[in-house]
Amino acid sequence: MITKYRIITLRNSVLVTIKRSNRKTLGLEVKPTGEVLARVPVQLSDCDIKKFLDSHKKWIIEKQASVKARENAGSQSPFPVYDELSQREREEIKNKIVKRVRDYSSKMKVSYNRVTVRNQKTRWGSCSSKGNLNFNYRLFYLPEELLDYVVVHELAHRRHMNHSKDFWQEVERYFPDYKTCRKQLKEVGIENG
Repeated sequence: MITKYRIITLRNSVLVTIKRSNRKTLGLEVKPTGEVLARVPVQLSDCDIKKFLDSHKKWIIEKQASVKARENAGSQSPFPVYDELSQREREEIKNKIVKRVRDYSSKMKVSYNRVTVRNQKTRWGSCSSKGNLNFNYRLFYLPEELLDYVVVHELAHRRHMNHSKDFWQEVERYFPDYKTCRKQLKEVGIENG
């Protein structure tokens, strides 16, 4: 069983680390460090893994290049460094996000457990099966509609813990312009989850 696989093109060579687990689907991730991970079902054959990686070669190489470019341009980040924020600034960020969560959870008639604001490296937000909501502190510095979209997205997971058609219909019901916001968030640089 392979644990690494090298993708080679004329100009690039990328080493992919393979992580096997009890999942049913295949997933690819390029970490902020540029490391590429393939998450695959335990039973999947090495041949099928190689086929999957080869078919996604272009995406892997482009994504890794954009991550490395962002890393190199890191000093030009439009966001303040989380560790340099004062306690008052962190509270101000959390209060604004919590207020939006309260407003939308009331409109959407969904409950939630805890709200946490963190320095997340790869996500704008997340929702656990227990109803805990996590948000990226950077949302505070983005236009209001992007913050609101992420809040609606995570609250919609309280009804649908997936990204099914029903989930997206739920998002659209409360946030009709969600596709534009998703596109803008991708352009800013951290993927939404």
